[in-house]
Amino acid sequence: MDSYKEKFLQQALAVQALRFGQFELKSGRISPYFFNAGFFNTGAALQALGECFAEVIAHSDLKPDLLFGPAYKGIPLVATTSAILAHQYKMDLPFAFNRKEVKKHGEGGRFVGADITGRVLILDDVITAGTAISEVMDLLGEKDDCEVIGCVVALDRQEKGKGDLSAVQDVAQRFGIPVRSIVQLTDLIEYIGANDDLHHHLSDISAYHDRYGVQD
Repeated sequence: MDSYKEKFLQQALAVQALRFGQFELKSGRISPYFFNAGFFNTGAALQALGECFAEVIAHSDLKPDLLFGPAYKGIPLVATTSAILAHQYKMDLPFAFNRKEVKKHGEGGRFVGADITGRVLILDDVITAGTAISEVMDLLGEKDDCEVIGCVVALDRQEKGKGDLSAVQDVAQRFGIPVRSIVQLTDLIEYIGANDDLHHHLSDISAYHDRYGVQD
């Protein structure tokens, strides 16, 4: 397993962004694990998460001109990742994000940050049903001089939605863009299988993946 994947999983467990137990999802399924990027809520934790995003981007073929973070969880992701890309990889990329509601005073508008032009890469925590990404694609579609060239998320659950595709696969198919992730569920299964302290969770998570998982 790549070192940045191990780093991400270690940090997610340390801040309890990744938890094990019995969690009811919006779909009604009972999941043996749950991920909430909102728990990366200290400077050190957010830096570690941003470093993982930055490594995925820096070593990909995506070549973005701008990072875009959907409100709200995407906002700290693009700010932190942009800073780390500049510092560690000499990639000084501008970033922008949206407001949930249009601001009607001051500078006004829907967007905050750099002008949204060129090749745009979306950063988010997870894609659950693809609804948030659809909304972002509609928003960015209002911009004539930009092209969404992909999306990077923290965790790909590799889980079927209403059909045979996962939310990530559905987004990639509907919008014709690649979706990359720091880790996938199969990485988590590999990680806990090799960790004596977590090994007791392996059977439940493997069974969940066998029941609801998709083929890459």
